[in-house]
Amino acid sequence: MVKVKALLFDLDDTLFDCCGLLVEAARRRAARAMVCAGLPCSEEEAYRRQIELAEQHGPRFDVFDAMAEMHGMPHSLAQAALAAYNSDEVGEIQPFPDVPETLAELRSQGYKLLLFTTGVTARQEKKVKALGIGPLFDEIVINDVETGEHRDDAFQDLLARHRLKPDEVVCVGDRIQSEIKTGNSLGMITVQMLHGRFKDLVPKTELEEPDYKISRISELQYVLRVLNRRNKGAEPRVVAIGGGTGLPVVLQGLKDLTPNLTAVVTVTDSGRSSGRIRSDFGVLPPGDMRNCLVALSDSSQLLNDLFQYRFAEGALEGMSFGNLFIAAMAKVTGSFESAVRETSRILAIRGKVLPSTYEDVQLCAKLADGAVVEGEVNVRRPRKAPISGVFLRPADAKANEEAINEILRADLIVIGPGSLYTSVIANLLVPAVPEAIRASKARKVYVCNIVTQAGQTDGYSCADHIAAIERCLGERVLDAVLVNSNVPAPSILERYQSEGSDLVRVDDRIAAHRVQIILDDLVENLDQRRILWEKQDLLRHDPEKLAELIWNLL
Repeated sequence: MVKVKALLFDLDDTLFDCCGLLVEAARRRAARAMVCAGLPCSEEEAYRRQIELAEQHGPRFDVFDAMAEMHGMPHSLAQAALAAYNSDEVGEIQPFPDVPETLAELRSQGYKLLLFTTGVTARQEKKVKALGIGPLFDEIVINDVETGEHRDDAFQDLLARHRLKPDEVVCVGDRIQSEIKTGNSLGMITVQMLHGRFKDLVPKTELEEPDYKISRISELQYVLRVLNRRNKGAEPRVVAIGGGTGLPVVLQGLKDLTPNLTAVVTVTDSGRSSGRIRSDFGVLPPGDMRNCLVALSDSSQLLNDLFQYRFAEGALEGMSFGNLFIAAMAKVTGSFESAVRETSRILAIRGKVLPSTYEDVQLCAKLADGAVVEGEVNVRRPRKAPISGVFLRPADAKANEEAINEILRADLIVIGPGSLYTSVIANLLVPAVPEAIRASKARKVYVCNIVTQAGQTDGYSCADHIAAIERCLGERVLDAVLVNSNVPAPSILERYQSEGSDLVRVDDRIAAHRVQIILDDLVENLDQRRILWEKQDLLRHDPEKLAELIWNLL
């Protein structure tokens, strides 16, 4: 693989918040221009109509042409609106907080930085000046929206001036239908910045598929580390162990960073849809496997949504389509192993999803009052005596040999996050799994949960979580523990506390564990659109933040 020498950046919604800061003002200018040109409505109505059409039809839609046609107005009305929208008014703008520092770091590391932006020349010049980032670039190209070159030609000319080959350049932008598509067509490495009105746009062709996706410009640093590692011919092997809602978050963040990613998943679920399928059809519970398959999938969003769909009524109420699909596939192919393999192919996943065992095992717990409960749904049941220990029935279940081999060959092993006993430790109880983790030369990291879970970890601190993992693996096996430092708003914590949960706290006892503790803000932004792996909208880890910290451990 050729070494990366340069980064080519888009401007709007890539280096600053154009959508939030400038689009509203531009729409109001366009509304004013259309009303002045004869549109039979008020400026406020014209403004609102733009928003409605954009939300209804998406960012590819020609809003101004549609508004002119709806009112029987000539095309000149749309032209007047477009001219007003693209006027050179800018106002007060500033780059995203991490942009100046990241660009300066990239320059100091020897990368050539190029800026390419399309629009009204005077307006784009004002933006660059207002942002104060011009001196950080080796060249800035403003391609005029009316008189400029075709983007493909302009990109090629820019690279030629700097004696760069396309595969030596990383193209960074927010629009898959323009800079990402052009970058891919020329053979560049493409990175989509997930911000603004184009972030949820669905690719129409492979050329609109970015190689990587980021939500902050600072994440380019670990994308470049991935590319540099690949340049040296070393694709790191990562194994993530867990289940439930935590493991898919890890996979979602890591899947773009290495093709050698394996999920080792618990199969002890006995509740809800998975439990019903397990008892009715005699197959292993598919729910946790399904979530991981979807997390690693490169198939269409529609197919992913289909696999996550839960029936809301009738005899199938609460049942997941994906669970039914895997169960049916197991019957058709003759085994759960074949079902997972074929479903992996259909969903076009990156990496592997493997159960820790193919045997029908039940998770059991001994409680502090001496009682013993059997079945995952009973182990996690709230308002019972505290858990004093967990075990499997049968205790001598055979581990999945393929999973053991992946653990032994791994460069990095990630344990958690997820329900401590029912999602994480359930895997570590399978004979040969903890032995393989100890024997592996990989770095081992445990991702501690953000909140406690009623019925499993009531009152647990971070030290208690680590102690539970070490009872399975032994002391000094873990190299690092990732711990959340972000204390959410009281309104969010109150919701958890009302259900018997609380924030996992860090106390002095953590020093007794001879392991590196990495404290950082790991909480996902609750205001942005989120992929939910279960029916509840939970406080959970941010996939990108987690991936960056995990990757740094390599």
